[in-house]
This record gives sequence, structure tokens and C-alpha cells, in this order.
Amino acid sequence: MALTLYVDTARWRAHQQTVLQQFPGIVPVCKGNGYGFGHERLAEEAARFGADILAVGTTYEAARMKDFFSGDLLVLTPFRRGEEPVPLPDRVIRSVSSVDGVYGLVNARVVIEVMSSMKRHGITEQDLPQLHAAIENVRLEGFAIHLPLDRTDGIDAVEEVIAWMDRLRAARLPLHTMFVSHLKADELARLQQQFPQTRFRARIGTRLWLGDHESTEYRGSVLDVTRVAKGDRFGYRQQKATSDGYLVVVAGGTSHGVGLEAPKALHGVMPRAKGVARAGLATVNRNLSPFVWSSKQRWFAEPPHMQVSILFVPGDVPAPQVGDELVAHLRHTTTQFDRLLDR
Repeated sequence: MALTLYVDTARWRAHQQTVLQQFPGIVPVCKGNGYGFGHERLAEEAARFGADILAVGTTYEAARMKDFFSGDLLVLTPFRRGEEPVPLPDRVIRSVSSVDGVYGLVNARVVIEVMSSMKRHGITEQDLPQLHAAIENVRLEGFAIHLPLDRTDGIDAVEEVIAWMDRLRAARLPLHTMFVSHLKADELARLQQQFPQTRFRARIGTRLWLGDHESTEYRGSVLDVTRVAKGDRFGYRQQKATSDGYLVVVAGGTSHGVGLEAPKALHGVMPRAKGVARAGLATVNRNLSPFVWSSKQRWFAEPPHMQVSILFVPGDVPAPQVGDELVAHLRHTTTQFDRLLDR
């Protein structure tokens, strides 16, 4: 009995091919939990469609991925002096976001990140005069810019990249390769047309692996079903059942990421109202689970356990049977499956 990720492999790979065609020279990203598929599986997929480079989040991920992927590995987290040294092969490329960081990576292969409107990290325009001397002792693979997803001020993403290209060109820095994130296919084409001497390479993870939501599905196996009457006590905290129904024990708990959710940016009145409503229900121990039975998401009977969740199914709904699988609406980047099955 398990929490299973089912993958419609033909459909998933067809979507990959669509993205590959839209973004020539793509740099597939495999970081965190491998977007829910795991590092090894995504390394296999990247090798299958012929990627020459794979982007990972940290040096620790690079150390693991080197055994699964034979091409170059680009570490997205910027280098900092004093970080724990991790033995890595020469095919690993480090991101750098400061002049000091460039000086700290003598003879290394580096990509220099520039500061975008994200304002997360990157060199600034004021740093450019110092870069000439700094890059003499490294193998510069190119520059990179990480753009925001939303643009509430109306500034065009392409114009932001062009502005940096102009700054780098004015500083007489090499512009053979520019790594970009969060650009649309037509935006990338515009840049390539305007700067034909520069190779633009899109770093893409979510759109590549998770762009077709219908190609994957999580399901949790039903382990036990127990009938309860209104007023019966149950669970760790011995709460009372509020009505007649069933306690359904299903595979998938906190160790899988069930019940864990990243904070969301809410825009507009309706999303905020729903957020307030959910928070209000939570104060009286009413939390909606990700598991679906009889066409509805069912409530947690109590907070999820480490490896299972207990759901409440009302008595007027047919109860699931042991061995049934319940579809679960889970976020790939925070979920750990027990098994992955291709179909």
C-alpha cells in the first residue's frame, strides 16, 4: 500500500518535446526533489532527449547528480567564500553573483549572474569595471539573468535583458552566452534576433517537467475503513465525530509532504476571501485534505500522521474499500512518493 505517482509517459514526453522545440539550447533544471519525479529519473529524461547540460540547485545536488548525468552540471546557487567544499568534477559549472566570488574560483568554470528586478542576487552595473581583471583567472561560460514571474509595473522582460546586454557590451565583456530564466518562447526569439552573436539558453524546470498537469497523477491506497457514529471518539487527540460516517486511513502523510504547503501570493478579493475562510475553518480543526473520494476533496479527520492520513467520509456517501486508490491533489515540488509507475 503506497502513495503512488502515476505518469502517462508518452504524454509527458510529448510535452517535453514541445518545450524543447520552443526553446532551442534549453538547459533543463533538476533541483529540490526533482520536481516530484526524483533526480535520477529527470537525469535519465534529460539524457534521453540529448541535453548537454543540466542545472541543479546546490553543490550537494551536483555531487549526487554527477553519477546519474554525464554532461555538464550548472549549480544555480551562487558561490560564496567560506562555503563547505564539496568534491566535484571539472564538468561542474558554478554560478557567481559577486566580483569577490569570481576571484574565489580561480581556474573554475563560472556563469556570472547579474542583478535583475528580482533583486535576489547578482552583480550590479557598478561592479562591471572590476570584472575585467576578475574573469582573467576563470573560465567564463557566460552571463545569466533570473527574471521575475509577474510584472505588475508593466516593464517588458525582453527590455530588461536588452538593458543588461547593452551594459555588458558597453563594458566590453564577452557576450557569447546568456542564460535566462522565465522568458516566453517568442521573447527568447526576439532576443536571439537582436543579438545574433550571443547564444541564449533558457533554464527551464517547471514548464518542462510539470507543464502538462494531465500527464501525472498522485494516488494514495486505502489501508483501513472504520465506521463511526456521531459522538464516537477517535484518533490521537480523541476528538468526537461530528456525524455518522467513516474514518478512512489512506497512504500519504507528512513524510510524503501531505499537509505541507508553501505560502502563496494572493492577488484579488476572491482569493483573499478564500484564504480567510480556510484560516477560519482551521481554527476549529476543519482542514481540507488533498484526497478525493466520490468527486469531492474530503476533510482530514485529524492532522495527517507521518505516513498516513485519516479522512472523514460522511455516512451518506458510499465508503471506499481497502485497496482502493484515492486521487490526491499534491504539489509536486513538496511531495515524496513511495513509488512511481509509468503507464
